[in-house]
Amino acid sequence: MKNSLLILVAIIGITTVSCRKEGCTDEAANNYSPKAKKDDGSCTYDPSTLYTIPSTFSFTDTDGNSTVSFSGQTDRLNQLSEMVTYMKTGTSTALDAQIIKDAFANENNDGNGFFSFTSTKQLKNKCFTADVAVFELFMDELATASMDNATTATNGQAGTLSSGTSTYLVDANGVEKVQVIEKGLMGAVFLNQALNTYFGAGKMDVDNTTAVDAAGGKYYTLMEHHWDEAYGYFTDAIDYPTNGTDRFWGKYCNKQNAAINSNADMMDNLLKGRAALSSDVLTDRDAAIASIRTEWEDISAHQAMTYLDECVGYFGTDNAKFLHVLSEAWAFAWNLRYAPVETRRMDVTEHSALMAMFSTNFWDMTVADINAIKSTIAAKY
Repeated sequence: MKNSLLILVAIIGITTVSCRKEGCTDEAANNYSPKAKKDDGSCTYDPSTLYTIPSTFSFTDTDGNSTVSFSGQTDRLNQLSEMVTYMKTGTSTALDAQIIKDAFANENNDGNGFFSFTSTKQLKNKCFTADVAVFELFMDELATASMDNATTATNGQAGTLSSGTSTYLVDANGVEKVQVIEKGLMGAVFLNQALNTYFGAGKMDVDNTTAVDAAGGKYYTLMEHHWDEAYGYFTDAIDYPTNGTDRFWGKYCNKQNAAINSNADMMDNLLKGRAALSSDVLTDRDAAIASIRTEWEDISAHQAMTYLDECVGYFGTDNAKFLHVLSEAWAFAWNLRYAPVETRRMDVTEHSALMAMFSTNFWDMTVADINAIKSTIAAKY
């Protein structure tokens, strides 16, 4: 009997090992995800055998209920859009800095009467904390410059400059604060929240098994919702880039697509990562996060370089366009400070040195200065 038991145990052990080899599973892939065995006996897998990646940002549970929600991010995109519309009137109207700040903080859930809609969301409490005061100072400086909108801007004098049908308001240092605020908040709020907060461990290492509130129509898990919120800071269109290329990061991703294939790199990974986490394949989710973080940073760097090239073209021939695109270049270079430490190409010291290459007075910038800044960015990206 003893020998029979030993033989039986041996047979079971061989059978178990054989089954594991045929199924070819791997702990490293997360919870023994099913894998296919390659000819050399090693394990690999085709993601399509584990989860389906949709063509648009549309995901459902097993009952067909949508599990996607990023309405709060859409509210914030809309808030910044309406703020920008108001700030651009500074070329002909004296602006009130407090109105801009109330919109930034969304006082009384309607920007203190500013917004065309109501929402409990705001930009200020999602802004990179150390830079809130910086942006509020920019708002003060924008309002101050608007007091001189009837004056032609010169070195040391705030005012407006026109090129063709476009008119820009710059401060005494030639900085177009509307661009600095808009593009800067794209980094300090949208990029920072998506890449550092929602793709960070605090938001990703959470429940992924239970719907948040199915009875209340919230069919997503907490992890799925956090991914969706990161997506919403990139675009509010589920079919990007068919739509969603009209503003903020969706717009500039599309602008850089020809150079760095950014549309596909961003959208494919946003879709793949969401599909992977919904099937609990967290290694694929994490790989997608790393790719998105890298590509988003690339978009900002390459857009800065694009604007720097345009600066050179306008230098000495069109002050309005020169100062306009230089302000935009500054903002996209500034946004590199928000890239996650896990993937960033430029550390804090290097980034501080980069920003110091911009003169405080944009009127004093030379072609050599601009090319040096571009070279410094290009060396990293």
